[in-house]
Amino acid sequence: MFPDLVEWFEEPFLTLRPYLGQPIRIEDFVEGDHYLVRAELAGIDPEKDVEVTVGSGYLTIRAERHDKTEGKHRTEFRYGSFSRSLPLPGDANADDVTASYDHGILTVSVGLKAEKKDEVKKIVVKPAK
Repeated sequence: MFPDLVEWFEEPFLTLRPYLGQPIRIEDFVEGDHYLVRAELAGIDPEKDVEVTVGSGYLTIRAERHDKTEGKHRTEFRYGSFSRSLPLPGDANADDVTASYDHGILTVSVGLKAEKKDEVKKIVVKPAK
């Protein structure tokens, strides 16, 4: 009786679950000449269920987790499609991006362009006419 009662109280709030936190938790940092993003994506097939795109100054990670359990059961796992977009650093090189997946963690490495040393230019000040 009690498990059914708990589920009855939870059902109105199930639709709020996606808004209670980010569906894909990430950490990002710069290491050497690469910007690294690590995303927690346990329980997925990286070859079939993950898409990483780079464009317009953003890195986007899309993933889908499938539920294969039938019948009534309790789960706090999130199933369905998830997406997360992150702004890339200004010196990101969209042509130098790699991704790997190991033990539930997706790691995306974005190369950073070598900083150009700005030349100091002397500007001649002319008197106004």
